[in-house]
Amino acid sequence: MSLCILAAGKITVLVGATFTLSWTHSVEKTRWEEKWRATSAGLQIVEARIQGSGAGMDPPEGSRFEKGWWVYAPDRKALPRLVLAASGATGEGWTICDNGTCMVFGNAADDPVALRAFNNSIR
Repeated sequence: MSLCILAAGKITVLVGATFTLSWTHSVEKTRWEEKWRATSAGLQIVEARIQGSGAGMDPPEGSRFEKGWWVYAPDRKALPRLVLAASGATGEGWTICDNGTCMVFGNAADDPVALRAFNNSIR
């Protein structure tokens, strides 16, 4: 499985099945990171990390504080796709990292980014 990214009318495919999605919260100006896995069921969130709390980003019950981050494992079903909206209020977009390579998408307001799991096996 791979990650397929549709942004600004272009398609990018990341070969790895796991990736990190990160961004700066538009109100609190703190980092938020999520680890995801592309599976046959869709995109599955594995872990989330936030550097602070407030404005709709309080760490849930069961979170642990590690090296300046609140870390937790969301209990969510896999999503068929994930659409990321950009507010333009943070000065940056969404950062997606895979195997040490990072790319930024959705820098401008109203520049949505769509993510999907992609079955890249050849039969």
